[in-house]
Formats: sequence, structure tokens, C-alpha cells
Amino acid sequence: MNQTPRFLELENELAPYRKILSQAADVIINENVSKYPIFVVHQQELEMGIALIEAGSKLRWSVNASTLEEFVTKKLIFMEKVDEFISTYKDPETYLCLFVLSELGAQFIYIKRT
Repeated sequence: MNQTPRFLELENELAPYRKILSQAADVIINENVSKYPIFVVHQQELEMGIALIEAGSKLRWSVNASTLEEFVTKKLIFMEKVDEFISTYKDPETYLCLFVLSELGAQFIYIKRT
């Protein structure tokens, strides 16, 4: 896992919201929306997923709930890469999958639920 100072800073900022993100992941899975919830962490306007957390005084990041299926529909993950993505996707009972959009680019990271 990427333990750079920026990653640790993000992980610490999101810590108070892990419960909300975990509950959203459970709903996505339990309601058969998707087996692969993805949380889009961003600092700009974004037309993707459902807004869960808005950036504000305590948090510099906004978080939207999305799914692998939406990523495929929007061509962020190509159909031929879906199996590869699924093979690297960590257990959603233990981890939250984050797609982080920053000035450094975009990357998938996983954080423990608790």
C-alpha cells in the first residue's frame, strides 16, 4: 500500500468518515447495486456517482459513491480491464476502495474500514 505522506494525510482526513463510507459500501453491496463499490475522492466539481460528503472547513475533499459498473459506463475502466480490476479489488468487508483525483493525477487506493 502507498504510505506516502500525502496518502497518510488523506487517510487521516477521511478517518472520521469511515463509518459513513462503510455504511454506503454495505448498502451498495446488500442492495445488489454492485459487488464493487468505489468512492471517488476529489476536490473539484464532478459528475459521477452520488455525493456523500462535501468538502468544507474540516475536510478538503468531497467523496462520491460510485461502482465498477459506472466506471465502465464512463470508460474510466475499459471492458477489457474489468477482470484485471476485479482480481486486484480488495475484500469490501475489510477495505474501502478509493479513486483519488488530485493534482498528482488519479489513482486507486484502499484503506481499512476501521
